Amino acid sequence: MNPSDFDPRLHQQMGELLAEVRNLRDAFRQSEIKSNTSRSQMHTRLDLLVDRVGKVEGNVAAVQEDISEMRPVTDDVRRWKLMGLGALGIVGVGASAFTFILTKFGTAAMAWVTGR
Repeated sequence: MNPSDFDPRLHQQMGELLAEVRNLRDAFRQSEIKSNTSRSQMHTRLDLLVDRVGKVEGNVAAVQEDISEMRPVTDDVRRWKLMGLGALGIVGVGASAFTFILTKFGTAAMAWVTGR
């Protein structure tokens, strides 16, 4: 046999390679465990998010239904407000005209009524 067949450096290097392969395998296993944990947490969060979005959709549908019921009432109140403002404006103009007539012709009308 050849002296290179029993080279101790070769055995040492093979041992180091085997140790590195085992270390790599352990590192891959640890990485896979971390990845699985992370994916599990992500799926849990995603499930919670889906539940929350479902609740929000339900609430939005209820709010839209309430709004559709409130809209006619709001329109009526707005119409009443405009009618009230119009009536108030007419009364104001009428009162202003009445005050003008009283101040302009009040003394002449009182003199005519009393006969003086």
